Amino acid sequence: MAEQRESLSSRLGFILLSAGCAIGLGNVWRFPYIAGKYGGALFVLIYLFFLVALGLPIMVMEFSIGRASRQNIGKALKTLEPKETKWHLYGPVAIIGNYILMFFYTTIAGWLLYYCFSNITGAFSGLDAKGVENFFGALTANPGQQIFWMALVTILSFVIVGIGLKNGVEKITKVMMSLLLVLIVILAIHSITLKGSSEGLKFYLLPDFSKVTESGFSEVIFAAMGQAFFTLSLGIGSMEIFGSYIDKKYSLTGESLRIIILDTFVAIASGLIIFPACFAYGVNPGAGPQLLFITMPNIFNNMAASRLWGTLFFIFMSFAAISTLIAVFENIVSYWMDVHGWSRKKSCIINCAIVVALSIPCILGFNLWKNFQPLGAGTGVLDLEDFIVSSTLLPLGSLLILIFCCHKKGWGWKNFINEADTGNGIKFPKALKFYFKWILPLIIIFIFVKGYIDIFSKM
Repeated sequence: MAEQRESLSSRLGFILLSAGCAIGLGNVWRFPYIAGKYGGALFVLIYLFFLVALGLPIMVMEFSIGRASRQNIGKALKTLEPKETKWHLYGPVAIIGNYILMFFYTTIAGWLLYYCFSNITGAFSGLDAKGVENFFGALTANPGQQIFWMALVTILSFVIVGIGLKNGVEKITKVMMSLLLVLIVILAIHSITLKGSSEGLKFYLLPDFSKVTESGFSEVIFAAMGQAFFTLSLGIGSMEIFGSYIDKKYSLTGESLRIIILDTFVAIASGLIIFPACFAYGVNPGAGPQLLFITMPNIFNNMAASRLWGTLFFIFMSFAAISTLIAVFENIVSYWMDVHGWSRKKSCIINCAIVVALSIPCILGFNLWKNFQPLGAGTGVLDLEDFIVSSTLLPLGSLLILIFCCHKKGWGWKNFINEADTGNGIKFPKALKFYFKWILPLIIIFIFVKGYIDIFSKM
């Protein structure tokens, strides 16, 4: 099986694919908002510290498991675990996490594609603030329209995965990620040069200790910790799969750092698009769907060449979302290929039908099922699915991977280090073994418990 394993054609392909999986909606609709809320540049520095302290080691571990086993997460733990142990039981659970993530991510990706189309056709032209809000309301109230765009973006992404690893997934993601990076620079420069943008830059980039004092230092620390942890989609094998496709030329710590730098660049540059534009037009930047689908179209409507800038922004957002879809679909498809021996074509067709069908409940949660509020007033199916993945499977999966790589009853520290440090480049910081083995697991447990407390205290 290992000899026939597909591989990526280039190091750049690996870095852009992995970055494409990590770069998603959280970079744009959550990071700028919480950075502004918790002290601007000061928050960014704390966030960067935790990105390296929390995200980096677990990313290196996921890649190491992938490269050593040459298998999808569904089979990798079984390949590497000591005899008579049961680590492999988590493999299918991780894959289920990938499915659940896609059951709501496809809906939002569909919204983005629809907004792309709407900007190109001029559907927002002449709409006032209330008109833009009603436009989004009409979309979420219409299940048929949402299902069409969700199905379109899902089928498109599975077609790319179906073409193959090198010619489909790698080649097309390279193009999309390259265009995404160019677009984000163009959009950021445009926002920064708007009249009145300087207040937005000050709000975003200047350290504001009063906001830290106002929120409480512990809350700022947890917000930075949580964002750093969740931004990289670690714990469900979404990164591990790309480790299984790369050679041993380069050490995995250096490669992981490059991916984290790209992910951080997009997150910070997103703030450079959003805050200067919001302040230039006197709009309060919120977070979540409100920011992307109501706030930003309102801002573009006030700009000269509004259709152009709106279209570019939603193309950028669509690329960010679709690159994540392709990466996660590749993980799902490879599971059925590795574990059950299916062909790539069969795996794509069957899984495309499954994802489309099981994404419908998320859509119905905005209209026909809107009275179903599983996590309290104002929540829906999307919130429940997000909670299962973000607050449960990501932290618990990351904890399991951490223990598996650091303890002798798992794969073990020595085996992990040998794999991580194979090749040229930065080596894993072995001197911090005690931190990785005993302290980092406690931090992840803390994030997990606090996430549950925060959710259920609001119900």
